[in-house]
Amino acid sequence: MPSSVLPMLVSRDLPRLATFYRDLFGAVETERVPAEEPTFYLGLRIGDSDLGLVSDADAPEGPQRMLLSIAVPDVDALLPRVSELGGRVEGPPNDMPWGQRVAHVQDPDGNAVNLTQQL
Repeated sequence: MPSSVLPMLVSRDLPRLATFYRDLFGAVETERVPAEEPTFYLGLRIGDSDLGLVSDADAPEGPQRMLLSIAVPDVDALLPRVSELGGRVEGPPNDMPWGQRVAHVQDPDGNAVNLTQQL
């Protein structure tokens, strides 16, 4: 069943952004429009959630006003991969009083992403 609310990220470099989400979070492609290149829209599934990536050569530079929070099994294990995949780690992970370990990172386009792990 598709998500009722679908966050979408607009990017000037769709292949780079798709690689980041595939390789870091194990995102699985669910949809591609059009089916052949160049791709305008890419639907991804991360766990039980959907994320859309939209290609737009005229997208503004820098991040949009959105924060993605993605549950992962091990925050610390993923942090080294963020930079390898073109993202940026904002600082060390922290254990929060509500029972999560959280690390703030940015994807290759500068969008804010929280990596969260239940403790």
